[in-house]
Amino acid sequence: TDTMPAQVWPALSRWAARRCGAAVVARAGLLDIAAAVLGEAAAAVPAVRRVGDTAAPRRPDGLLVADLSSLWAGPLCAQLLARAGAVVVKVESFARPDGTRRGQPAFFDWINYGKLCYAVDFEADVDSLRELLAVADVVVETSRPAAFARRGLSPTDLPGRPGRVWLRIRGHAGQPDRAAFGDDAAVAGGLVGAGVDGPVFCGDAIADPLSGLEAARAVGQSLRRGGGELIEVSMAQVAARYAALSGRSSRCAAPAVAPRPPAPAPPASPLGADNAAVRRIVSERLHAPC
Repeated sequence: TDTMPAQVWPALSRWAARRCGAAVVARAGLLDIAAAVLGEAAAAVPAVRRVGDTAAPRRPDGLLVADLSSLWAGPLCAQLLARAGAVVVKVESFARPDGTRRGQPAFFDWINYGKLCYAVDFEADVDSLRELLAVADVVVETSRPAAFARRGLSPTDLPGRPGRVWLRIRGHAGQPDRAAFGDDAAVAGGLVGAGVDGPVFCGDAIADPLSGLEAARAVGQSLRRGGGELIEVSMAQVAARYAALSGRSSRCAAPAVAPRPPAPAPPASPLGADNAAVRRIVSERLHAPC
């Protein structure tokens, strides 16, 4: 019979020390725990492929963005699109809202203010969700493929408007079901600092904000090409690209300046506060003349 040791972390450290990194990551994967081997991912730009009809080149302002992501990378991408003038609908489940709602309110407000908050039951209201995705100009999502596929919510299942851009953010390229967060994805990309006893985390979940920035840029580039594309961003590959920059000398002789915290943001909308407004937008788009 397995027993729980009195001191869990020392026991886990001893267990991991007797195994190679790949074996530890494989065991973590069986438990759906995010883990990575240092430097396992190669640098790569986001993968792009055509999945729909194109439209005339566009800018984000005035476009409708359906943000089905949570936590950091996806919401940051959507926030940047909102600042560029897009109408962003933050989609959440009544049963499982964005986990950052339970965290620091200032962070949730900063990354989600200005978005319309739309809450649905992902089982009972799937038709309403399909309608939103069908009329959206941009879709941002970070869900595992099986969750979308069984509801018929993939870009190949849902005919979209000409030029629709569908953005997927994943932890690891080619491993859509592998759990990942910003810290372990950064480790996979080799984006770490150097401590006395070895590598240490670089920043706070650094692969998340970097991936959000890269994702927003990729969406903007796709819109300028006419869209109709599926973009897949791997946080580990993004981290690997930035890790490769650390070996290059800088042309700037000025010392690095510590970043300032962002200014306080207006409060984000409560869960489901904008459901009626979102339904009106969807209805108007569904019934608009071609």
